[in-house]
Amino acid sequence: MDMALLVDFLAASLRIATPLLLAALGGILSERSGTVAVGLEGQMLTGAFFGVIATHLAANAGIGLAASAFGGMLLALVVGIATVRYNTEHMVTGLASNILALGLTSFLLRAAASGGGAPVIRVPLLETWPVPGLSALPVVGPLLFQQPPLTYLAFLLVLPVAVFLFRSRAGLTLRAVGENPLAAFAAGANPARVRIAAIVAGGALAGLAGAVLSLQQVGTFTDGMTGGRGYLVLAAIIVGRWMPLGSLLACLLFGAAEALSLRAQAFSLPVSSYVIQMTPYLAALLVLAGLGRGARMPAALGQPIR
Repeated sequence: MDMALLVDFLAASLRIATPLLLAALGGILSERSGTVAVGLEGQMLTGAFFGVIATHLAANAGIGLAASAFGGMLLALVVGIATVRYNTEHMVTGLASNILALGLTSFLLRAAASGGGAPVIRVPLLETWPVPGLSALPVVGPLLFQQPPLTYLAFLLVLPVAVFLFRSRAGLTLRAVGENPLAAFAAGANPARVRIAAIVAGGALAGLAGAVLSLQQVGTFTDGMTGGRGYLVLAAIIVGRWMPLGSLLACLLFGAAEALSLRAQAFSLPVSSYVIQMTPYLAALLVLAGLGRGARMPAALGQPIR
């Protein structure tokens, strides 16, 4: 393979993996505390919407990013209150929040236009931040050190999240709540408060993952623009054994699969383009079937706190 084509393919894989990784880190926080993170899809969509609207109104990308995180947190808080305070079923609540986000963002987008149609709101894309000195390196420079800010953020957060979960007292408490809430309560923790905090923090990261799509890659918001990425994130979390580094590798794998499918559409293959677009999801199913069967989930995942 030509070196330029290889670098382009790897760069596309990183670009596609970025929103998956941010949402996966948020999903790990939620699921490690015992709450199933099915609502990531809706939180990403809400973050993408809030980011575009805020950036358009304030003409400031920083405010847009803050609004994206806030949008994801807001929907995550709804999920947290429903599952923790009222003990609703996690899968149903997450799916309901996804449907709510899809309908509400579409409605609000059309409400912004006087004619009732869906307006096209264009915002400037986040610029790349070349790292001085390192960005000039051959192959590695363009690939790793000429990226937009949210890509750096996603990959740099892997280590801090891992340290928080496995090398801090707060992370130990969070994992204890996900394994045995009663034992965590006996040790002096408030399991309900810990779960809601973890869900909301995960929602902030999922909202930023939505901002990657709307502010960093597309520059606008369209109905359902997340396109099922939240469910790919769930697969990445399971394949990664609820570990930040493992989920990073899974997100890179799914990003490479989607990048490959996008490039395959440029060739005149005797296969429908719709079949080619299924490649990332087929890859997720195959990887889940091969590697996800032996994954041990947190013991109290999906269980109510009583």
